[in-house]
Amino acid sequence: RATKQYLLFIFCFQTGEKEITTKMDPSNGLNRPLEIVPHTEVKMKDRGQWSNKLEFVLSVAGEIIGLGNVWRFPYLCYKNGGGAFFIPYLIFLFTCGIPVFFLEISLGQYTSEGGITCWRKISPLFEGIGYATQVIVALLNFYYIIVLAWGIFYLSFSFSWNLPWASCNNTWNTDACVEFQRRNESIDQSYLENATSPVIEFWERRVLRISSGIEEIGTLHWDLVLCLLLAWVLCYFCIWKGVKSTGKVVYVTATFPYVMLLILLIRGVTLPGASRGIQFYLYPDLGRLADPQANRYRKCPGLAFIAYPRAVSMMPISPLWACFFFIMIVLLGLDSQFVCVESLVTAMVDMYPTFFRQKNRRELLILAVAIVSFLVGLIMLTEGGMYVFQLFDYYAASGMCLLFVAVFETVCIAWIYGANRFYDNIEDMIGYRPGPYIKYCWLFFTPATCFGTFAFSLIKYTPLKYNNEYVYPWWGYALGWLLALSSMICIPLWVVSKLSTAKGSLREVSLM
Repeated sequence: RATKQYLLFIFCFQTGEKEITTKMDPSNGLNRPLEIVPHTEVKMKDRGQWSNKLEFVLSVAGEIIGLGNVWRFPYLCYKNGGGAFFIPYLIFLFTCGIPVFFLEISLGQYTSEGGITCWRKISPLFEGIGYATQVIVALLNFYYIIVLAWGIFYLSFSFSWNLPWASCNNTWNTDACVEFQRRNESIDQSYLENATSPVIEFWERRVLRISSGIEEIGTLHWDLVLCLLLAWVLCYFCIWKGVKSTGKVVYVTATFPYVMLLILLIRGVTLPGASRGIQFYLYPDLGRLADPQANRYRKCPGLAFIAYPRAVSMMPISPLWACFFFIMIVLLGLDSQFVCVESLVTAMVDMYPTFFRQKNRRELLILAVAIVSFLVGLIMLTEGGMYVFQLFDYYAASGMCLLFVAVFETVCIAWIYGANRFYDNIEDMIGYRPGPYIKYCWLFFTPATCFGTFAFSLIKYTPLKYNNEYVYPWWGYALGWLLALSSMICIPLWVVSKLSTAKGSLREVSLM
């Protein structure tokens, strides 16, 4: 998404009753309209602008620091060798994460276009990259907000002096439920081996009310449906006026989670035995580097909705901490969600600017996206919904899809459009050329690392198992691969389509 600090494109449509005069800027490789003089007035809403740089920085910070930082990273770091996990993590951060992030931010800023038309201006042959990214974003919109619904559900139960996941005295608890404090008492050890905790039973029997498999979708949980509806209402009103509304919302949504994480960090390191826990958590197990699982950044919603609630319930004034924690979860998810929705909407608006940049049409488009995403998300709020959620998380927006797209993004910019040429464009915007590190990453390290990891993921692919136990039916895995291929197939399909219809050499087609 562009920061909109520089000249923005103004789109007009041409009919028999008006003419458009356009001056072109020859200083760069793109045809950029500098002045448009219509003979008849056409009212079309301009793209909004951030009020200041801080709003843009906060919106980006809210997007990149999401729920994954709360539930995925801590769990996976511990599971995959503690400090050893940082070795592949840092390698990927500096060779892939930062270069691709800088590429996308610079591309959006320079072209002032959405996620599809920006690639059309860079290289029409690789416009499929834009379609691939927006398919991923659309699929992400369907399932990511489900986590917000769970967070709102937990938050509603936090306004009680006795947290329901801290005891076994609830209607959903089973005879096998054992409260935390009783586990240290002299109870038959064989009984404890088959016991469950109240926090797990609250998650599985009260929140999810999960069935035995995806074959048994079951009925909707209407309390969760209301939570999902509330999440979409919040998301809609955060972005319905574009950056004017988003820029004000991020002052709260992007800062509160950081403050809360800092408070939890301070609270955690001051607890008895904290130093031993940190050492146990981070002590490197280098042998885990040979395990491909140690190098995969996977999901673990149970950490956010099992481990953390359990820890909160054992703290003094636990309801207060529970409220703060789940408000943080909701705001973290909301930040990422409305940025994803805004990205999809902007891409669609820029595809058809003369239609969508009329009065209230953009707001109606956001509403339509929200309604469709809400309806699709309902299947994940059924008794078998968690199995569908895991399919989306494992296949639809997985690392495999992102790596595939990242390879083509860097190749297109560095080798088709030209890394030096793109550096010239960046210099036009910021007044100086960045260091050569990013450029060499685009040229060599990033595509090589992403492609190698993509190939490694295919070779070492293991089918999804829910809780490492439940095996999906064949059609479940087929659905998962359809979700994955729905984005990746866009790039080669577009290239083949373009080459079959265009005239000229491959070089001419890629840059025309």
